[in-house]
Formats: sequence, structure tokens, C-alpha cells
Amino acid sequence: MYLDDIRDFALSLDPEIDECFPFGPETFVYKTNGKIFLLMAFNDVDLRLNLKCEPQRAIELRERHTAIIPGYHMNKKHWNTLIMDGSLGPALVKELIRHSFDLVHKKPSKRKAQSNRPKIDDA
Repeated sequence: MYLDDIRDFALSLDPEIDECFPFGPETFVYKTNGKIFLLMAFNDVDLRLNLKCEPQRAIELRERHTAIIPGYHMNKKHWNTLIMDGSLGPALVKELIRHSFDLVHKKPSKRKAQSNRPKIDDA
């Protein structure tokens, strides 16, 4: 898969996905509910994706695929880095992007959760 394919797929998951570049123009960041579910970085070698993953599944994927490693600059228990060297099929990459999106999307951001709490008067 190429950068444009991944970008198009990520943006197709929900009309309210935010695409931004807080780490510079070479790192695409995709958020849902104000929380990151995908970071996509490209350099001179390979495109790399950071995706959130359930901890046990993250370990299993790393054991099965040499192109899946613990999340670069992320919590390694909850994030994987996919090295897009051609060894991972498009179906698997899309499945893992969707999995990451689902993990993040189901939880409201802390800011939204706090604003939805009923206020208690100190009267």
C-alpha cells in the first residue's frame, strides 16, 4: 500500500476524522474524538505506520510479522509500528488501521467526557 491509499482509507472511516501535522510535514496524524489512532511517517527508506492495538494481539502480530515492531516513540504495550516494506498485505494493513480506529473511537476524549458530566452546585 502507498501513502495515498492509506490516507484515503483512514479518512473514509469517519467523516469527522482530523488529519493534522503536529510533528512536522513528514508525519501525518489522524485523530478521532481528539485522540490519535494513526501516525504515518515517511523517510528515505520505508513508509511507517504507528497503530494502536490490544496488548495481546500486538505481541502476536510482532511474533508473526518481522515488519511489525513495538511502537516507535509510543507506549510499546499498546502501539505497533508497521514497516511498509511490501511484506504486509493490504487487507492486513486495513484491518489493523480499522482495529486502531475502533479502539480509539469508542472512547470519548477526556475533554468531551468532562464536559458531559453533570455539574453539581455547591449550594
